[in-house]
Amino acid sequence: MTQARTVIIEAFGGPEQMKIVSRDVGEPGPGQIRIRHKAIGLNFIDVYQRSGVYPNPLPLSLGMEAAGLVEAVGDGVTHLKPGDRAAYAAAPPGSYCEARVMPAAQVCPLPDAISFEEGAAMMLKGMTVVYLFNRTVPIKRGDWVLFHAAAGGVGLIACQWARSEGINLIATAGTDAKCALALDYGANHAINYRQEDFAKRVREITDNRGVDVVMDSVGKDTFEGSLISLRPFGTLISFGGSSGKVPPFDLGVLSAKGSLMIARPTLFTHIARHEDCQQIARDLFAKVTSGAVKIVIDQRFPLDQVAEAHRALEARATTGATILTV
Repeated sequence: MTQARTVIIEAFGGPEQMKIVSRDVGEPGPGQIRIRHKAIGLNFIDVYQRSGVYPNPLPLSLGMEAAGLVEAVGDGVTHLKPGDRAAYAAAPPGSYCEARVMPAAQVCPLPDAISFEEGAAMMLKGMTVVYLFNRTVPIKRGDWVLFHAAAGGVGLIACQWARSEGINLIATAGTDAKCALALDYGANHAINYRQEDFAKRVREITDNRGVDVVMDSVGKDTFEGSLISLRPFGTLISFGGSSGKVPPFDLGVLSAKGSLMIARPTLFTHIARHEDCQQIARDLFAKVTSGAVKIVIDQRFPLDQVAEAHRALEARATTGATILTV
């Protein structure tokens, strides 16, 4: 039986909880595939799961996205075959490994024009951008979007996506260099939130109108300013909490600030159905292969340096995407 090195945790906590073990990789059952990874993507959700913010049964193999070659398929799998290039973002976690058996429904054929490294770096982050712009609230050409943490993996894709769709994007980031990066990738304006009151600056940029949509993966630290930044009837899309959970608040605040709306979506709801997942992936692949979106990979770590990769991610010392190489 094939063995694969796999990153697991047996207790929640810091990066030191991760260790590499060898596990048996069996044959796929009905509706499953076996995939051998060429590259693995890292995301902040991995930190949440490792630390126990998003608890899962232990022991737990981490990781939500990867790309590689399909080695075998089980009964009923028709969209993939052995030898196919493939990539995925999928639950349950377990992508931090050399190979695995997993459900096939959310694994997507990877176009030849997209490398394994790009595929590993783009699936969770890129499909998140697709649902943020296309599937959560109507956003049209000329609308204004405020996007927090815009120099990260999701953010740089979002900057390019907005530019390709004629959407005005205001980026926030924590350093001048990160702001410059967001501007290079398509943001119309960038705000260093460590030096400026971003909500006040947004009002200045929009002639006090406010933005149509805020896309916020930061959470606690940006929540109040995000609401202040919205126009009447605007929508806050909260899709993460890198600074901590948003504290409880009075829903009456939404009416007082102009009949605002809040959405708290997750990618895994949007891709739960096979057909939806494959279409979202096709929309993403089309943007990348057209050249409208470039996948930026600024950090690469070998699998056995996964703890160092997590430390860099948590320290906000990264830009673009981070991947593990196998």
